Amino acid sequence: VSGTAERPRLTVTISNLHVSAQIIDDVAQKTLVAATTVGSKAKGTKTELAAKIGAEIAKKAKKAKISTVVFDRNGRRYAGRLSALADAARKEGLEF
Repeated sequence: VSGTAERPRLTVTISNLHVSAQIIDDVAQKTLVAATTVGSKAKGTKTELAAKIGAEIAKKAKKAKISTVVFDRNGRRYAGRLSALADAARKEGLEF
């Protein structure tokens, strides 16, 4: 999965402790927008935290004038936390 300037790549990393999402332009090799739970005092289940990160990345993308992305699951099944993050991002207006 590769992103361009017109349609950058939304990559998601989910560990046992944290959830991170980045929107990357692979052509320019730059991270355009990022959101993570690392260093935050957010409380809740991992699924709730994933949904918060999904909403946050979509809001930051909207500010950066990014409306469509390519979704990179990093080999994870589309279920649980990943699904919650994607649904929250779509709900905030991000298309993929």
